[in-house]
Amino acid sequence: MQPKKKTEQTGITALYCRLSRDDGMDGDSNSVANQKKLLTQKAKEMGLTNTRYYVDDGYTGTNFNRPGFQQLLSDIEMGYVSAVMVKDCCAIIGLNQKDLENTRLLA
Repeated sequence: MQPKKKTEQTGITALYCRLSRDDGMDGDSNSVANQKKLLTQKAKEMGLTNTRYYVDDGYTGTNFNRPGFQQLLSDIEMGYVSAVMVKDCCAIIGLNQKDLENTRLLA
């Protein structure tokens, strides 16, 4: 007999959004509102309903001294967060396409 699959979510699914002031002219596709919409939709598709937004609007990604990110780290350390979702890794580490190409992380 196979064990039952766990259907309950054990913690928060953190939806992290960040938009640097430098990226502000990129348009609505990268806006915090758009990131929230995309992440919420994806979480819902995956059956993740216990979600919480962590947002840093107007903060650079070149350092981790951001209030939303620091709260996210704190909640992870406290064991509240079981998963983190971002639109792309640049939200966390602050690299843009050119940076990724220069580090050979992206072709």
